[in-house]
Amino acid sequence: MSAIEQMIPKRQTLLRSTTLVSVMTLLSRVVGFIRDMVIAQLFGAQAGMDAFYVAFRIPNFMRRLFAEGAFSQAFVPVLAEYQQKRSFTEVREFVARIAGQLGAVLSLVTIVGVLGAPIIIWIFAPGFGEQSVRSVLATEMLRLTFPFLMLVSLTAMAGAVLNTYGYFGVPAFTPVLLNISMILAALYLCPHLEQPVVGLAWGVLIAGIAQLLFQLPFLYHRKLLVRPKLTWSDPGVKRVLKLMVPALFGVSIAQLNLMVDSIFASFLKVGSVTWLYYTDRLTDFPLGVFGVAIATVILPHLSRRHAEQSSEKYSRALDWGLRLILLIGIPAGLGLAMFSMPLIASCFAYGEFTPYDLMQTQKSLIALGSGVPAFMMVKVLASGFYARQDIKTPVKVGALAMIINSFLCLLLIWPLAHAGLALASALAGYVNSGVLLFLLVRRGVYQPSAGWLKFILQLLLANVAIAGYLFFMAGQSNYWLAQSAFWRLSLLLGHVFMAVIIYFVTLRLVGVHPAQFRGQVKE
Repeated sequence: MSAIEQMIPKRQTLLRSTTLVSVMTLLSRVVGFIRDMVIAQLFGAQAGMDAFYVAFRIPNFMRRLFAEGAFSQAFVPVLAEYQQKRSFTEVREFVARIAGQLGAVLSLVTIVGVLGAPIIIWIFAPGFGEQSVRSVLATEMLRLTFPFLMLVSLTAMAGAVLNTYGYFGVPAFTPVLLNISMILAALYLCPHLEQPVVGLAWGVLIAGIAQLLFQLPFLYHRKLLVRPKLTWSDPGVKRVLKLMVPALFGVSIAQLNLMVDSIFASFLKVGSVTWLYYTDRLTDFPLGVFGVAIATVILPHLSRRHAEQSSEKYSRALDWGLRLILLIGIPAGLGLAMFSMPLIASCFAYGEFTPYDLMQTQKSLIALGSGVPAFMMVKVLASGFYARQDIKTPVKVGALAMIINSFLCLLLIWPLAHAGLALASALAGYVNSGVLLFLLVRRGVYQPSAGWLKFILQLLLANVAIAGYLFFMAGQSNYWLAQSAFWRLSLLLGHVFMAVIIYFVTLRLVGVHPAQFRGQVKE
C-alpha cells in the first residue's frame, strides 16, 4: 500500500464527510451570529458600520476571487490528479511550488491594496463621497483588513490540501477563530479607541494570523507542511495557472454580483449597506452549513471520479448532491422568507438596532431568502464542471447571470430600494443554476437517475406542511420585541425544531427515507 493510500480515510461516505463539515460550519455560524448580535447591539446600523462592512467586504471579495474561488477551483482537481497518479514526494513538491506562487501574488496584491485604499473605497462605495465620515473611516479600516486577504488565502490553500486528502473537519472549524476574534475586539478593544468601530478591523487582522497558525500543525502532522518555492516552470503550476484564468473570470462574476449590490446600496439611505449585510449573514447560514459543505466534499470526489474516467460514479455523485441540496435548500429558503421577522428580532434587534432597522432588513431577507435553493444548487452544479477541469462553461453562464442581475438591479432599486437589490440577486441565481443544470444534462455529463418527479412531489408536500406551521407561528414584531433576548432565542429555536420535526416526519410519511442518502456514494 502506497504512502498516499495510507493517508486517505477508508470507506468514508460523502454523507458522513458532509455531516462533519456541516457540524463544524454550524458551530462557526452560531458563533458568527453571536458575533453579529454583539456588534448589532453595540453599533446598530450607524454610518461607522456601513464603513466597516465595506472595508471588510472588499478583502472578502478578493479572498473569494483568488483563493477560495479561482485558485481552489483550479488547484483541487489538479491536486486530486497528482494524488491519484503521482508519488507522495511529487505531491509535496507540487504543493510547495503552488504555495510559493500564491504567496508571491498575494503579497503584491496586499501592498497595492494598502497603498491604494482611498481609490479602492471610491470604486466600491462611490456613494460615500470623498471626504465623508463613512469614506474616511472605510479607508482607515481597509488598511487594517486588507492584509487579511493574504493570511486567509494561505489558510484556504492549506484547507484545500487537507480536504483533498479527506480531512474536512479542521478547515471547516477554522472560521470560528475569526468570529471569536471579532467578538473579543468588540467587547474589549473597541471601547478603548477614539473611533470604537476601528477595533473591529483590528479583530479581523488578528483573526487572519490566528487562522493560518492554527492550520499549520495539522499539515505538519500529515507530512504536508512544505517550504514554499517560487517557480513558474513546473508543469503542474502551469496547469493551475491555465485553469485559473477562466476561473478568475467566473468567480469574479459571482463576486461582482455582490459588489454591484453594495455599489447601488451606497447611493441609498444610511443603513442600507448594513441591512443588506445582515440579510447576507442570515442567508449565508444555510448556504455555508449545507450548500458549501456539500460542494466542498463533492469536488475532490468528483475530481477523482473524473481522473478514473468513471462516468457512472461521477453522475451518481452529482445526482446525490443535487437531491440533498433540494432536500435542505427548499425548506431553508422557505424558512428564511416566512420566518424573517422572528429571525431578525431574535438575532439582531437589540440596543442600537431599532425596530425600523428590523423592518428594513426583513424586506431584503424575504427577497434574498427565496433564492437560497438556487444559490446552493449553483455550488454543486459548478463543481460538476470544475472537477472535469472545465472552467469556461460556468464563466459564460455566470456572465449571463451577472448581466441579468445588473439589469434587474437598475429595474428594481427604485420601487423596492435595497430589497430590490436582494431580489435581483435571487432571480439571477435561478438563471445561473437552471442553465448550468441544462448544460450538464445536454452534454451527457449528468444523467439524472430515476424517480426525480416523485421526489419533487414528496418535497412539495413536506414544504407545504412546514409553510403552514411557520405562517401561523411567525406572529407580530411587537410580540417578539417585547421578549427578552433569552426568550426570543428560546422561542426561535423551539419553532425551528418543531418545523424540522414536521418536515422530516412528513417526508417519512410520503416515502422519503434517510437510507436513500446514507451510504450511496463512498470514497
